[in-house]
Amino acid sequence: MAKEIVLTGVTTTGTPHLGNYVGAIRPAIEASRQENAESYFFLADYHALIKCQDPERVKQSRLEIAATWLACGLDTDKATFYRQSDIPEIAELNWLLTCVTSKGLMNRAHAYKGAVDANLENEQDPDFGITMGLFCYPVLMAADILAFNAHKVPVGRDQIQHIEMARDIAGRFNHLFGEHFVLPEAVVGEEGSILKGLDGRKMSKSYNNTIPLFDTEKKLQKGINKIKTNLLEPGEAKDPNDSTVFEIYQAFATPEQTAQMRQNFAEGIAWGEAKKELFALVNGQLSEPREKYLELMANPAHVEEILQAGAEKARARARIMISNLRSAVGLVNFK
Repeated sequence: MAKEIVLTGVTTTGTPHLGNYVGAIRPAIEASRQENAESYFFLADYHALIKCQDPERVKQSRLEIAATWLACGLDTDKATFYRQSDIPEIAELNWLLTCVTSKGLMNRAHAYKGAVDANLENEQDPDFGITMGLFCYPVLMAADILAFNAHKVPVGRDQIQHIEMARDIAGRFNHLFGEHFVLPEAVVGEEGSILKGLDGRKMSKSYNNTIPLFDTEKKLQKGINKIKTNLLEPGEAKDPNDSTVFEIYQAFATPEQTAQMRQNFAEGIAWGEAKKELFALVNGQLSEPREKYLELMANPAHVEEILQAGAEKARARARIMISNLRSAVGLVNFK
């Protein structure tokens, strides 16, 4: 029985935080260990250029994110791990797909519409500051997926539309040139996997409320101590369902540990003590991967070697796809 292809991309801007780990990194790595799946993981560094024009930030983020996935246990013998920019076939496929994608479809993309709406609210030209990278983002995302004919694509709810667009684009190409593409499906994680940040909103770099995944012990403890809590005193019962401290604790704890902490909340545990227990739990689980992460960050040549090996594996598959598509559209050599 053929294995199901699962593909996951991570945009290379910013530093990974606890929310990224719980919501994306940990479940994706666990899924990659299943015997019935063939996993592809890539650094979406072309996508990063849409929003970030700081070369040093892009360069640093690529290394940090690659080191993070490897330190967290990604097995590159089982999964194909590569940089998007190392696979020129993706860029070529992007153009082939662009030529069959209607502008009307792109007009409906949430990110583009949101940017236009923001311009209108500010009494600007509707397309002020909007690049073709932003406008055509869904086509490049479709190319990422269709280059490997992925069956499943784990995404957040805000990305479902892009998978639907990839299906539309693939369907249009198939209609014109024959059945070449699998129609991908979005796999959406549980809402509970989205952690709140220091201020109680979704943990996000956009809100500057994150706790970096591989901060030093001292900085991790400082970050946890900054988590916003209410004014309930020690001895007063606290609601675990309305607590960022409890939510993060639960994301790292066993069912037994979670039940005990829930009981502690009911008995009025002091916020300082609850944060102390949270730090001990999280730090205990991250200390070993943190050490591996620091080793990888100190040896970028080793990370590069791993990514180049992954690119070679990915390109072997992508070349076959592009060769078939070239023939399908008439880009063949004369004989």
